[in-house]
Amino acid sequence: MWVKLSRFILQNRIAIIVFFVLGTIFMAYQAKNVKLSYTGSKILPVTDSAFVKYNAFKKTFGEDGSVMVVGIQSPDIFKKEVYNQWVQLSNEIQKLKGIKQVLSSGRIFQLEKDTVNQKFVLKPLPGGLVKSDTEMDSIKNTIYSNPFFEGLVYNRQNATLMAITFDTKILNTAARNPILKEIEAKAKAFQSATKIQVHISGLPYIRTAVSKLVSNEFVLFLGLSILVSALILLFFFKKFYAVFFPILVVIMGVIWSIGTLVLFGFELTILTGLIPPLIVIIGIPNSILLLNKYQNELRKDGDKQRALSVTIERIAITTLIANITAAIGFGVLYFTGSELLMQFGSVASINVMVTWLMCLCLIPIIFSYLPAPKLKPQNHVEEGFLHKLLVKTDTLVQNRSGLIYIGTIIISIIAFIGVMKINVNGYVVDDLPKNSEILTDLKFFEKNFEGILPLEVSVDTKKKNGVFNLTNLKRIEKLEKMISAYPEFSRSISVNMGLKYATQAFYNNDSTFFRLPDNLEKNFILAYIANGGKGNASLLTNFISKGNQSTRISFQMADVGSKRLDAIMAELKPRIDSILPPSKFDVELTGSSIIFSKGTDYMLRHLVESIALAIILISLLRLAQFKSLGIMFISLLPNIVPLIITAGIMGYFGISLKPSTILIFTIAFGLASDQTIYFLTRYQQELNLTNFSVPKVITDTITETGVSMTHIALILFFGFGIFTASTFGGTVVLGLLLSITLLVALIFNLTLLPALVLWLDKKKVRKMVSDEDSAKNIGEFDH
Repeated sequence: MWVKLSRFILQNRIAIIVFFVLGTIFMAYQAKNVKLSYTGSKILPVTDSAFVKYNAFKKTFGEDGSVMVVGIQSPDIFKKEVYNQWVQLSNEIQKLKGIKQVLSSGRIFQLEKDTVNQKFVLKPLPGGLVKSDTEMDSIKNTIYSNPFFEGLVYNRQNATLMAITFDTKILNTAARNPILKEIEAKAKAFQSATKIQVHISGLPYIRTAVSKLVSNEFVLFLGLSILVSALILLFFFKKFYAVFFPILVVIMGVIWSIGTLVLFGFELTILTGLIPPLIVIIGIPNSILLLNKYQNELRKDGDKQRALSVTIERIAITTLIANITAAIGFGVLYFTGSELLMQFGSVASINVMVTWLMCLCLIPIIFSYLPAPKLKPQNHVEEGFLHKLLVKTDTLVQNRSGLIYIGTIIISIIAFIGVMKINVNGYVVDDLPKNSEILTDLKFFEKNFEGILPLEVSVDTKKKNGVFNLTNLKRIEKLEKMISAYPEFSRSISVNMGLKYATQAFYNNDSTFFRLPDNLEKNFILAYIANGGKGNASLLTNFISKGNQSTRISFQMADVGSKRLDAIMAELKPRIDSILPPSKFDVELTGSSIIFSKGTDYMLRHLVESIALAIILISLLRLAQFKSLGIMFISLLPNIVPLIITAGIMGYFGISLKPSTILIFTIAFGLASDQTIYFLTRYQQELNLTNFSVPKVITDTITETGVSMTHIALILFFGFGIFTASTFGGTVVLGLLLSITLLVALIFNLTLLPALVLWLDKKKVRKMVSDEDSAKNIGEFDH
C-alpha cells in the first residue's frame, strides 16, 4: 500500500501541486471572509435545559446583556460645571445610532401625575443645562430623595453610573464596534475635561474588548509559531530550502484551517483563534521526520529518487498514526455537544490531517525538483550530550526498572494528592490579566453597584393576569428583598419597583409612598399608566409577558466565579420555594451569569468522557497497528501518568479547572500518544525484522529513535511555549501546561514504556528470520 502511495505521489507531481495550490487559492478566498465572534462563549449545547430556558426567557422578555455602563466617583458630581458635562455626555451618547436608551443622573425621567388627563407623564430631569447653583441643589435633592434611583444610577458614596442600552439588532455584530469606540472617546474627553476617572464596563464592552484581543493574538501567535518553527528548522538543517518550503506548506495548512472555519459558518473565538498556530506547531514535525529520513537515505547511495520513495513509504505510516492520535485528541471534543468545543475540535482535527497529507505529498515533491543536498557523515551523533543521556536512560531501563516503577508510583501518589486540591471555578473575565483596565473597571462597579453581570429571575404565576394579583406582588417583593440581601447582588429592577415608583408619583412624589399600592390604589395606578401611552407603559411592559402571567426580575451581580454562584443557587432554591411554592409558581433563575456557570460545570462533566473516548479510540488504533493487547494496555500508562501529574500541578499551584484549562487534557493525551507511536513502531520494526534480543532492540530504540522523539518534544515544547505570551490567563496556562505535559510524557515514554515492554516481551517466543535477512534489514529502520 505504502509503496503504491509513494509511486503515486512521485509519478503525479504536477497534478498534486496543482490540486493543493488551487485548493489553497479557494480556501484563501473563503478565509478572507472570516469574522470575529461578538457573542458570549456558546459552551452549553442548544439542547441543554438551562440554555433552552435562557432562550425562552429572551424570547419573552428580550436580551439580558445589552447594557454598557460608564461610571464615575467624585464629590464634585453635583457641582454645576461637572454635572453639565455629565448631562452633555449622556445626551450625546443617546443621539448615537444603535443606542436605544441612556439612563444616568444627568438624563433621568421623573414620573409626574397629570390629574386632569388622569395619566402619568415623564418629565426629563434636568430639562437642559443647569444654569444656577440653586437649580443644581434642587436636582440633587430630587434625585437623592427618590428611592427608585438609589442603587440604579447613584450611591451614597458619590458614585454615579450611566446605563447605555444597545439596540438588539446590532448588539452581537461588528456594527457595535464603531459605536463603542465613539462612546469610549466621548467618555475619555469627559475625563480630560473634568479630571475625574471614568470607568467603562458591561457585557457589550467586555465582549468587544475580548474580541479585539483575540484578533490581535491571532496575528501574534501565528507570527510567533512561524518564527519559532523557522528557527527550529534552521537549527536542524541549516539550509534555506529546508526552512522555506516546510514553512510554506504549513502556511498553506493554516489557510485551509481558516477557510474551513468560514465554510462551516464558524467565527473566530478565543479557542478557534488558536487553531492556525496549532496547525503550524503540529505540522512542522511531519516535515522534520520526512527531511531527516530523506537525508539518511541519501547518505546511503546518493540516489535521490530512491531516497524520496523510501522516505514516503517508511514515514507515511508512522506520521499517519501519530497525526490520527493528535486529531483524536482534538476530535473527541466534538462529542461534548458544546458548540464552542465542537467548532474547535472539528476544525482542528480535520486540518491536522489535511496538513499531514500536504506535508507527505508536497515536501517530497518539492525536494524532487531541488538538487540533492551535500551531506556530511553523521559521526558526531554518538559524541553528543543527548546520546550520552539516552545511553544512561537505557542503562536505567535495563538494570533498574524497579526504580522506574517505584518512582512512577510515588510521583503518581503525590500528583493524586494535588488532584484532590483542584478547584473547579471559572470567572467571566478571569482570563484577562490582573492589571487589565477591564478588570479594574469591573471592580469599580462591583464595589459601588454590586457588579454588572446579569442575573434574571422569571416568575410564572400560572394564571392570566396573575402578576397583578396583590398577594402575588407581595410574595415577589419578599423574593426580591431576599435575593438583594446577598452582597453579591444589586437591588432589583422589576414590575414591583415600577409600581412603587408609580405609587410615589400618584402621591405627588412623596417618597414615603414608595411602596406597593393596595388593591384600590392599584386599579387607579394601572389606569394612569395605561393612559400615559407607550412611554409610561415601558415602566411595566419590559417586565411582564403577554396576558400578564409571567414577570421578570432583573439583578446585576459581581463576577463571583462559578463555584460561589453554584453554591448561592443551591442555597436560593429552597428559599425561593418557601416564598413562591412550586405548586403555584414556576420560578427560573437564568441570565448570562447562570449560563456561564452552567457551562463551566458542563465542561467538567464531559472532560472525563472526552478523555475516556480519546483513550478508547487511541487504544483501538494501537491494537490495530500492533495486534497485541499487552502492548495496547501498557502503552497507556506513559500517556495517562503525565496527565495525572499535570492535574496535580494544577492542584498544588491553585490553577482552577475552567473552560480554558479543561482542554489541556484531551489535547495533551493525543500529542503525548505520538511519542508512544514513534517508540513502538521503531521497536516492532526491529523486533520483527532482526534476530536481535529484546534488550538489544530496546537499547537501539531508546538511543536512536529517542533522538527524534526528543527533538519533536522540544519542537512542541517551544511551539506551545509561545502561548505564554498571551494576555489571556487561560491561554498562558494552556501553553505552559501543554509544554510541561509533553516533556513529562517524553520522559515516561523513554523510561516507563521501554521498561514495561521489556517486561512484557522478554520471554516472548519470536519467529526468527534468516541471518542474511536480519543483516540486510538493519539499515532500513526508521530513526
